[in-house]
Amino acid sequence: MTAERKYVVGITDHMIGEPDLEADVLGSDVEIDFFASTDETSFTPDRLARLDALMVWGARLGPKSIAHLARCKGVVRYGVGYEKIDLAALAAAGIPFANNPDYGTEEVADHALAMILSLHRRLWEHDARARGYASGWQVHSLKPLSRSNKATVGVVGVGRIGTAVVNRLKPFGFRILGYDPGQPPGHEKAIGYERTERLEDLLAQSDVVTLHCPATQETRGLLDADGLSRLKPGAIVVNTARGELIDDLDALETALRSGHLAAAAIDTLVKEPPGDHPLLTAWRNREDWLAGRLVITPHNAFYSDHAAVEMRRNAAKTVRLLLDEGKLRNQVTDRS
Repeated sequence: MTAERKYVVGITDHMIGEPDLEADVLGSDVEIDFFASTDETSFTPDRLARLDALMVWGARLGPKSIAHLARCKGVVRYGVGYEKIDLAALAAAGIPFANNPDYGTEEVADHALAMILSLHRRLWEHDARARGYASGWQVHSLKPLSRSNKATVGVVGVGRIGTAVVNRLKPFGFRILGYDPGQPPGHEKAIGYERTERLEDLLAQSDVVTLHCPATQETRGLLDADGLSRLKPGAIVVNTARGELIDDLDALETALRSGHLAAAAIDTLVKEPPGDHPLLTAWRNREDWLAGRLVITPHNAFYSDHAAVEMRRNAAKTVRLLLDEGKLRNQVTDRS
């Protein structure tokens, strides 16, 4: 005898097939309404009105949809970022929102570290140029090329992922700076990095800058033309956080062409897939001036087979807890 369905949970869209794993976690008393679309305009009022909770993957959620969530106890996003979610509209409707930060920490940290080490050792540049060497082999070592324990890495944002990056950097001997006004005094002593009170100080001292902060009013465009100009000449930038942190491709191209920026590795862009831009054209065409100096991965730093399962289970567990106890873990109240 099957349990009577007490709740309806909507899932807007999904990257990995049908939401069978979510159904298993949510239980037999939950009916899942799988919209299977990232197009918010396809979410009809009648379907939204019957939801007790809504899970969102890549879709936008704005005021028109939120207005129809008459019985919704909460909205949960599968991922960490929530730029596509209108938090003000949810707050006005009295609907709490939560993201899902406790998955994929290891994957993003590993991805960032792989980018840092590969660009610092100039691996991709060596690979690109070695294809054309017809004579002399070892004499083609690229310069400058410093030891890890002679270089400084600046970590912007020392939360879950930033801390995991710090812990991974330590065995290599890098000097590690950290900037994060949100962390309490003494955090740097517990984790093991040098705190900088001003972002400008970190940028000026770091041979590598790796970004691990959310996109807020304070951080959007953090490395625009002005921010890039404050970098130590010849620095490397790694961004596995949010595309909005480096949103000016013109400025990024100028910094790379001039050599002020030695290299950059980016996992997340403002527009995905990326559109047309001279810098992206040079990257796609493997132009000689940029060879091995710009690395772009398709916003998959978070991914591993294990992380994908963890993400889905954790998001579904958050909804189950909400339905059972009225508690929303990982609730986000920041409207910036």
